[in-house]
Amino acid sequence: MRSVRSTNASAVAALPAKKAASAQYAALPYRETPNGLEFLLITTRRTRRWIVPKGWPMDGRAPHAAAAREALEEAGVSGEISGKSIGSYRYFKERKTGELVPCKVDVFALKVKMQRKNWAEKDVRELRWCSLREALTYVGEPGLRQIIGRFAAACARTK
Repeated sequence: MRSVRSTNASAVAALPAKKAASAQYAALPYRETPNGLEFLLITTRRTRRWIVPKGWPMDGRAPHAAAAREALEEAGVSGEISGKSIGSYRYFKERKTGELVPCKVDVFALKVKMQRKNWAEKDVRELRWCSLREALTYVGEPGLRQIIGRFAAACARTK
């Protein structure tokens, strides 16, 4: 079920200097189970692609705090958010107007401690807890897949 709309990372990298990438912050929600790590994916509101919660910078919030807030609003989860990015990826965000906006997304690991029954965007997104293999299958953004894979490998090395 891989997305047919994947990012052309070389196109993002080749953008002229005046078209700098906009910053976004994402949370990678995960939990430890007896069967290994599981990752929480959500769908985008419009295209229904599988992603992680992410959004724009928020005034007065550090990047990791903005990522944690997006996870609460978009997926209804909260927990321990890493203060340091575990990686970044680039993609084009398509506006409703059709304009493509280049974005650089810094990703922060979020160890989920609580999942709400109700949250702000419950009715406009699907959620799915996935094994590593499933997450790598569902996520269409190559850069995000790499971050998920590297994070899982790093977690496995520390056990």
